Amino acid sequence: MNSSSSPLPAPSPLPPPAALGRLRGILPGLFPGLDQLDLDATQLVTGDERPAGRQLYIAPARRSSARLVAQRLELHVAPGDEAFALALAAAFVAPAQAPAAAAPASLDLLRLATRVAASEVSVLIEGATGTGKEGLARLVHHQSPRRDGPFVAVNCAALPEAMLEATLFGHERGAFTGAAQAGRGLFRAAEGGTLLLDEVSELPLALQSKLLRALQEREVLPIGATRPETVNVRIIACANRDLAAEVAAGRFRADLFYRLAVFPLRTLPLAERREDIIAIAAHWLLKAGRPCWPSRAALARLEAHGWPGNVRELGNVLDRALVLADEDSIGLEQLVFDRLAAPAATLAPEPAPLPAIARQSEDRAIRSVLAETRSRRAAAERLGISERTLRYKLAAMAGRPLHAPAAHMVQ
Repeated sequence: MNSSSSPLPAPSPLPPPAALGRLRGILPGLFPGLDQLDLDATQLVTGDERPAGRQLYIAPARRSSARLVAQRLELHVAPGDEAFALALAAAFVAPAQAPAAAAPASLDLLRLATRVAASEVSVLIEGATGTGKEGLARLVHHQSPRRDGPFVAVNCAALPEAMLEATLFGHERGAFTGAAQAGRGLFRAAEGGTLLLDEVSELPLALQSKLLRALQEREVLPIGATRPETVNVRIIACANRDLAAEVAAGRFRADLFYRLAVFPLRTLPLAERREDIIAIAAHWLLKAGRPCWPSRAALARLEAHGWPGNVRELGNVLDRALVLADEDSIGLEQLVFDRLAAPAATLAPEPAPLPAIARQSEDRAIRSVLAETRSRRAAAERLGISERTLRYKLAAMAGRPLHAPAAHMVQ
């Protein structure tokens, strides 16, 4: 746990090389699941020595903490905190492009994605916003024979309709007003690699027919050109809508759907794979370079939340916690969750007693200053109160919504 402030025991000296083999056999008994990790590229160490390569140091302690320095992760693990220690270790030894996963359904999906990566077929990834579709697409690319080629991603919903054709297929100089230089287009930019069409369901019907031809003929015709250009790319498409339903509604071409959905994959909402929450949290904190250790209460709160915003929302909560955390741990008071505002019709003003109005105003002021400062100490100085008083006020704000006409946060 994170409650004790007792000093950590000094690390024991590194055993001789013959003993390191025995270490691999002893540690899994102390930390169940460690033997399931791929440690071939990682050295287990027990002291301050710095051998070449990636190193993982794990030791029992009275208080859990983690420290990441270059290629070395040090885990001091208190009794009862072994699960999060294992999640941090798994995230540390995993390949950079591998999405974090622990739920059986997620592990099955990653295995399936790795298998389809070896082929050249088009892949369609469907799932709600924020469920990791692009991360899965990157895994397919990095596990494929095209891994040394470019990975080019485009959000079809983010570009003006008038620019989509030129962005995808390229254009000749002078093909339209403002085309002072020729443009290659993303199909040719991805030559020899993978082109990710994110939110492909947003493509207008007129452009869908041109995309279909590019996939069928493996060539593109830049705007203003008279000869098509041959392209060699693999297509991965993502959609946060049900494309089959879009076809039935007449908003998406059936022939293009079948071209894209040669091998369909589907990501699940985070609420349906709760075993992934801690794995993703460990991965996120390591990626941030500051692996603060969540308390058991904080981890339980993360696991219990509904996550309507999926992985993206979880990342937001963890980023806020890192801003609010002054030390090497994350407690309940540092977890600030998103909550969308109710529809305007339900926001009719209700009479509120003066103390409640004052409390809401104070809450808004504290949250605003916390968002603008890097620590609670600096926030307390700016608010003109002691750091202890600020801690008490933050604890009192837990579960109390900030009333505002826009999206707001709640502890």
